Amino acid sequence: MHTIRRRNIDHEHAAIFIAVQVFALVLLTVTPLFAQRPATASFAPGSRTLMDAHNCYPYFEWWSDRIDRALSAGTPLAIEQDLAWYTDAKTGRSWSIVTHGEPMSGQEPTMEHYFFDKVRPIVEKALRDGNRDDWPLITLNLDFKDNKPEHLAAVLALLRKYPSWLTSSVKTANDGDVPALDIKPILVLTGQADAQQVVFYDQLNVGDRVLLFGSIHSEDKDSAAAPEVIGAEPATNYRRWWNNSWDVVEAAGQAHAGEWTPEKMNRLRALVERAHSNGLWIRFYTLDGATETELSCHGWFHGYNFGSLEAARLRWRAAIAAHVDYLASDQYELVGKEVRTSSSVKTTQTQPH
Repeated sequence: MHTIRRRNIDHEHAAIFIAVQVFALVLLTVTPLFAQRPATASFAPGSRTLMDAHNCYPYFEWWSDRIDRALSAGTPLAIEQDLAWYTDAKTGRSWSIVTHGEPMSGQEPTMEHYFFDKVRPIVEKALRDGNRDDWPLITLNLDFKDNKPEHLAAVLALLRKYPSWLTSSVKTANDGDVPALDIKPILVLTGQADAQQVVFYDQLNVGDRVLLFGSIHSEDKDSAAAPEVIGAEPATNYRRWWNNSWDVVEAAGQAHAGEWTPEKMNRLRALVERAHSNGLWIRFYTLDGATETELSCHGWFHGYNFGSLEAARLRWRAAIAAHVDYLASDQYELVGKEVRTSSSVKTTQTQPH
């Protein structure tokens, strides 16, 4: 009798042990999928179009409200910051400033003050709330006006002060790997220069966090070439996006673009599809439609201007329809509204009736 009872107990223990092991195996298999889904499904190339606030910083003493204007358009969005290395002639001290370039006085804001201090309330609230559906809320697009190693190192040191804010990956032994991103409220993108890759990626140790992501090489390509020629490179761990002047779509550029045609739309779609098939986000700059007075008042450039709001809006809508990831413009509020309207329409269309 005792022998039979003991055998029954042993069988029950074995069954419980097997059940626990199976449950643990299922949990290990399923948990990463659920953990990664919010970070990848809403953030993969082609999943959303963001208003990209071009040249979002003051020029000299003017237009210091650009970042406020950009943020007023709502998140998620992208914000471009141009950076230069300034050296004080009297003291010899050097630091990174936010500027479009020469002449520089040293009175220009730093990125830490102009950008990071400004977005702190947004980022800290996002971290408290923990709703990752729209992360990264802000893409910080860095346009370096020089590639001095000390400048790049200083910017990397600044970014390392904000590890809980920044989307990152892990450097692997194989540079061709494209590991999943650890999504945080901010994503930092930078340019094509190999000097930037040296500091931001090559000099890291395996296992270090990669905090900035460069664009593929395309500046030396013929802008009229086929998409697979201009965008020949696939994504790598470090290079994860593709930055384009609008002349790859309309060869005459914004100021002489003429009519928007089906052929141009096909060209735009082909470029976007090439990027996304290579695992890359794609950005186009800069799509404005303003009067001469508006250009002068806001410090916008003629070379980026289609000449009318109607002409620009046609391109904005085409870019959104083609699933461009970053749509750069100086007209932050208007493009932001266009993007939000498009997103609302898509949400309504996909909801069950």
